[in-house]
Amino acid sequence: MIRNLSRAVRRAYRHTVDLSHPARSPLGSAVENCVVYGKGERQPGDWAPDEAIRRTRKGRDGFVWIGLHEPTEEEFAGLAKLFGLHPLAVEDAVNAHQRPKVEQYDDTLFAVFKTVRYVEHERLTSTSEVVDTGELMVFIGRDFVITIRHGQHGSLGPLREALESLPDQLVKGPSAVLHAIADHVVDDYLEVTDAVQSDIEAVETAVFTEHTARGDAGQIYQLKRELLELKRAVVPLARPLQFLAQASSTAVSQDIQPYFRDVADHLARVTEQINAFDGLLDSILQAHLAQVTVAQNEDMRKITAWAAIVAVPTMICGLYGMNFDHMPELRWTYGYPAVLGVIATLCFVIHRGFRRNGWL
Repeated sequence: MIRNLSRAVRRAYRHTVDLSHPARSPLGSAVENCVVYGKGERQPGDWAPDEAIRRTRKGRDGFVWIGLHEPTEEEFAGLAKLFGLHPLAVEDAVNAHQRPKVEQYDDTLFAVFKTVRYVEHERLTSTSEVVDTGELMVFIGRDFVITIRHGQHGSLGPLREALESLPDQLVKGPSAVLHAIADHVVDDYLEVTDAVQSDIEAVETAVFTEHTARGDAGQIYQLKRELLELKRAVVPLARPLQFLAQASSTAVSQDIQPYFRDVADHLARVTEQINAFDGLLDSILQAHLAQVTVAQNEDMRKITAWAAIVAVPTMICGLYGMNFDHMPELRWTYGYPAVLGVIATLCFVIHRGFRRNGWL
């Protein structure tokens, strides 16, 4: 019940406004939006990328922020030429499945982030998807920001709104946008790890509950696989954030570098949580396998005890089933009930002994 309540609270506090939705943009299928910022404020009007950068460079203040979603090589070629982007970075931006990284090309900085989203589910199964990942590429220069999003989540619309309400931060230029994106991505990591913790606690409770001790180990393996996917998104980002916080890059303002150190601290917390979860899942799996082994041993003891009890009448009946003329009490009137009494007495004594020792 508490788990369902926490999920309902997460749903209620999600951002509902998404300025980067393609339906809001008249700029085409790949370019979701193109916005000009000057002196920390958004400039009115709908801009084409070439007009926006020409307006910005003419005024020599502000910057352009262009957002794209899964552009093809042909769709991105014009922007790459317009802003003088390096061909290697362009290739990485168009083709997804990149590791988190930061690369410097002259005065242009290229950053790759892995975005994550927690997939809601009522009950964890051996095939449940827990973590969904995407990618977010960012180009920043002296007067431009280009973001390329891969995947169906990780929209920057709410982030854009939040930045526009902080003109003192926007006036610091593209590096402030890069910090906001990095901070946004790492905050999502924190939310996902908190949600995954609920799944781990549910699995742990199920394993140590007596009636479900023989549950499916596939749930634990599935959770470990999803945790590994989250780890691949989080852990490699540590070095790029360290570069942004310490390197003397012309693309990153010195005023922004301390903010990247704060983001790196948050990332370190996420990494520690993931490592702790991984170790906890290993312990849960070992405990589950140990419980299965104990349960199997208990079953074997019960089977062995009942086999010993059944062996008594089997042995006696087998002896008296032999075709010999001269056997003790064979012609006695009370021989049959006496044998039944002996069998019942022996079975009762053996059964009581097994019960006393905990075998039955």
